[in-house]
Amino acid sequence: MVQTTKLVYSFEEGHAGMKDLLGGKGANLAEMAGLGLPVPPGFTVTTEACLSYFDQDRTMPDGLWEQVREYMERLEATSGKSFGSSENPLLVSVRSGARVSMPGMMDTILNLGVNDHIVEGLSTLMGDDRSAYDAYRRFLQLYAQVVMNVPSDTFEGILSSHKAAAGVTQDHELTAARLAEVVADFKSAIQKETGQQPPTDPWTQLHGAVGAVFESWNSPRAVSYRNHYGLAHDWGTAVNVVSMVFGNLGNRSGTGVLFTRNPSDGARQIFGEYLSNGQGEDVVAGTRTPEPISALAEEMPEVYNELEATARQLEAHYRDVQDIEFTIESGQLYILQTRNAQRTVQAAVKSAVDMVREGLISKNEALKMVNAEEFSQLFLPRYEPEARAKAIASGARIARGAAASPGAATGRVYFDATRAEEAAGRGIPVILVRPETKPEDIHGVLGARGVLTSRGGVTSHAAVVTRGLGVPCVVGCEALDIDILAGTFTVEGKTVWEGYEVSIDGTTGDVFLGLVDTIRPDIEEQEEAGILLEWADEAKRLGVWANADTPADAQRAVSMGAEGIGLCRTEHMFLGPERVPIVQEMLFSAQDMDPSNEEDEASARFRQSLEDLKKFQIEDFAGILEAMGERPVIIRLLDAPLHEFLPRHDQLVRELAELKATNASTEALEPLEQRLSLVEGLMEANPMLGHRGCRLGITFPDVYCMQVEAIITASARLLRKGIAVRPEIMIPMTSHANELKLLREQLAAVADATQERLEVSVPYIYGTMIEVPRAALTADQLAESADFFSFGTNDLTQTTFAFSRDDAEAKFLNQYVDNAVLPHNPFATLDLDGVGALISMAVEKGRKVKAGLEVGICGEHGGDPASIAFCHKEGVSYVSCSPYRVPLARLAAAQAALDDNS
Repeated sequence: MVQTTKLVYSFEEGHAGMKDLLGGKGANLAEMAGLGLPVPPGFTVTTEACLSYFDQDRTMPDGLWEQVREYMERLEATSGKSFGSSENPLLVSVRSGARVSMPGMMDTILNLGVNDHIVEGLSTLMGDDRSAYDAYRRFLQLYAQVVMNVPSDTFEGILSSHKAAAGVTQDHELTAARLAEVVADFKSAIQKETGQQPPTDPWTQLHGAVGAVFESWNSPRAVSYRNHYGLAHDWGTAVNVVSMVFGNLGNRSGTGVLFTRNPSDGARQIFGEYLSNGQGEDVVAGTRTPEPISALAEEMPEVYNELEATARQLEAHYRDVQDIEFTIESGQLYILQTRNAQRTVQAAVKSAVDMVREGLISKNEALKMVNAEEFSQLFLPRYEPEARAKAIASGARIARGAAASPGAATGRVYFDATRAEEAAGRGIPVILVRPETKPEDIHGVLGARGVLTSRGGVTSHAAVVTRGLGVPCVVGCEALDIDILAGTFTVEGKTVWEGYEVSIDGTTGDVFLGLVDTIRPDIEEQEEAGILLEWADEAKRLGVWANADTPADAQRAVSMGAEGIGLCRTEHMFLGPERVPIVQEMLFSAQDMDPSNEEDEASARFRQSLEDLKKFQIEDFAGILEAMGERPVIIRLLDAPLHEFLPRHDQLVRELAELKATNASTEALEPLEQRLSLVEGLMEANPMLGHRGCRLGITFPDVYCMQVEAIITASARLLRKGIAVRPEIMIPMTSHANELKLLREQLAAVADATQERLEVSVPYIYGTMIEVPRAALTADQLAESADFFSFGTNDLTQTTFAFSRDDAEAKFLNQYVDNAVLPHNPFATLDLDGVGALISMAVEKGRKVKAGLEVGICGEHGGDPASIAFCHKEGVSYVSCSPYRVPLARLAAAQAALDDNS
């Protein structure tokens, strides 16, 4: 006899460690059942069954349905009810459950197992006709939406018309007779929409529901969510079949969601919402605005006390903040789900630090509890206090809702998720405004700067998803009268059309008309974040430096905890209205110089231009070096091609043509013609691979010599003041060891002469930026002339892939990621197989020549947690990123070290 694969597990057979197989929801239900908590009985269809379903061309795997029937019989025995019985009916919920929580991204069906006959038995069982018919209409609505693809608006319209006819505003105010009419209208609408009735046989219903939940794994919203968070598409979802408990049986019943700590600020208090006489979908979908959880303490104190004790037990057991769904049926508490809570990064940081202080977890556990990528959200913009006060005083604050996800955001109003996504793709800042968001709106939420809803609470879909994304959100702003079809919302007599600019404050819940200026908070203002970063610095082994081009940038980097500057771009110092003319004069005079006569006028102008630039450079370098003190500062010599400092070619052509059209004199035309000649001589077909970097230094050495003299002079000035300095001079874009050898010899002579003239010894070193594959392949040869390597991973990615970043991201890279041609954008996360392999090879080759070779990366990847983990593994000395991402990098470096030790 062939052994059938086990595809179904009862809650008694599982535990929390089985998330890969049972999904997070099923594993946690099993764990809670094992703890003796009041979990409704049920069973879980495994993720393996889901994957097999897709492997077999959407066919249920062999043996699955026999096992489902077997476990349904067990469920009947446990519950004392019968599935399909019209006298003692068992109704079930059918719920998804991936191994990682994906709130609202997949499908759920409640009250499954009811039909026209069974509803009568359900009425007797419940002792309430209204509750039975309410369960029936809910089943029809969810089943038709999820399994039969009937638009949800179809049912909302019917419900709205019946409430209007009955003169009520809430679903639960409809009578049993009115709900029976709603059921009839729902069935008619389904017939009209699909050409068929929903199945009446409970087993057919169950089969359709399981298949629909499987299908929801690959729904557009679920795929978008996984793409955004970098989750695998081959996990599949489990399906949980759970005996229904009813929160809609009157005032002694209800449903709710709670967090064991405040998900917005991390305060140690039960935080959540409760809806009397309702079912869970009412809370999650935001279709009814619930009351604070404190209302339950007043209505049913004994149930609240039990719920609070259960919440504390679950937090201590899972060693993390929990998000708990519960239902109360006629005074009896049931726990439907627990999971590690999605919360703001402020809340995650405070909770982690507090739980260490409380003795619940260790420091290392606390470091792992905070998502490193989200950590930089602590420094999200917030409203400048005076601008905020002015906006309030002027009457620009038009409404206030519930603060659901912190941060300040300004953008243009869009009411449709697809149009919002399209606008965001065009670079327009978007505020998505909806009555409530639904899972199918995820693409619009992902592109929005902020989300505003008129319904729902702080546990609604909009609130949960935006908190996870770090997107500011205000929910339950009931003063807004939103007309989706007209593309407007109205509040206090003011009408706001699509495209108008609004500002929302996800920290206070305020909504403003127009722009309100924002500021970024300092790290000193984040007490718990500072403590967590101290622990991170104790744990990490990888250095964290910053990219900084100005003294202000350097000071910001130090305030964020940077241990050095990994990239100071000197070409940025040549820009500005007072400097560009000097650079242009230098280039124009160089064109006119007579190589045989160093005393000609053009040579004198050239030398004066260099001298003027050197004065600026000395001040630039002195300011940055002073800000960093003993910390290393890598200064990259001029890298940009020279044409970037010249007037635009088309502008010069137009000016020359206009002069000629006026019959201008030769004396008037000649200077412009000379400029045009220089611009045309410096123009390049492919500047990124052209006359830039070390090639510029070799063919135009005076600029590099001037920069090195300025670095040494600035260092000498600070050393005389007793300020320690550590300049590191980077020669960019080398591809051959001879380039580096030649330039180092030339520049060392300049540095030596300057030190001798100034009677000072500056502790500087030379190194190179590796940006092309040949440099990585010959790193051992480069190491002969280099004291450090710095990988410019942005350009190294471009040259390795043969991608122009601007063209790739604009034209095809998104499709590559969406179609799994590439696992991620290689300009955001290092391509380990290609670019990563080159880095690994270069590190190994370089350190074979010089064991103590300093190695770092200074591209944008230096602020990406996955890339940081790679750098830790490869023994890289440091990563360098923007100052605002330094805290993120410190935490990610600590997490990489902890993962390495585990």
